[in-house]
Amino acid sequence: MVYNIAYGTGSPGAAHKRLFTTHRYLRTGCIHFDLITEFIKKANPDVIGLVEADTGSFRTGNVNQVSSLARELKHFHICDTKYGIDSPGRQIPILRNHANAILSAQKETDSTFHFFPNGVKKLIIEAEIDGVIFFIVHLSLRRQTRAMQFEHLMKIVPKDCPVVIAGDFNTYGGEQELWLLKKTLKLRNANVLTAPTYPAWKPKHQLDFILCSEELEVMSFEIPLVEFSDHLPLIVDFRKK
Repeated sequence: MVYNIAYGTGSPGAAHKRLFTTHRYLRTGCIHFDLITEFIKKANPDVIGLVEADTGSFRTGNVNQVSSLARELKHFHICDTKYGIDSPGRQIPILRNHANAILSAQKETDSTFHFFPNGVKKLIIEAEIDGVIFFIVHLSLRRQTRAMQFEHLMKIVPKDCPVVIAGDFNTYGGEQELWLLKKTLKLRNANVLTAPTYPAWKPKHQLDFILCSEELEVMSFEIPLVEFSDHLPLIVDFRKK
């Protein structure tokens, strides 16, 4: 599963409502995160790529959403702040708790934090789990920056081995932005119907992706229509060929 949970701030239900509920980004209760937790527990995924998680700011009452979810699922997890090592974002309250994570029922055998050389959200999480290498990313809102980030991924992602690259790609330009990445790394979009994933209340854009290398066979794919965040979750079942 890949899910941008929007720090547990919920789904405003419409663009104009986002403006009138901005307070939720400064202080939010646990109701939305509790719904997300129950949803994920019911889906029972073996591996979760979590985007936009809060690791314990005053917004959530110091609740670390990653470790809390990992405890509920009895999963292992790896996590880091999504900003660069020298970024001011790592020092600013709330922002320093903006994180991405990988949770897994099986402990990873190897993991690495990479960082894009450009953009604000620079974190790339790499983890090898049961012979598959997973990369979780949250790409830039600027198309030009995303293009450079795709180029960087093409340099660090290994070829000719089972790979999954997933996360929030922010591809408002459409899936065609990914053509060179997919061609170079021999990746396929698990979302073969290119169904939109954002916004959750009226999906129009395919921003969230699970890309699988040709060593993996996709068995099933779904986008549950749940409004616990402003993004929809993606779920894929696959196996190694």
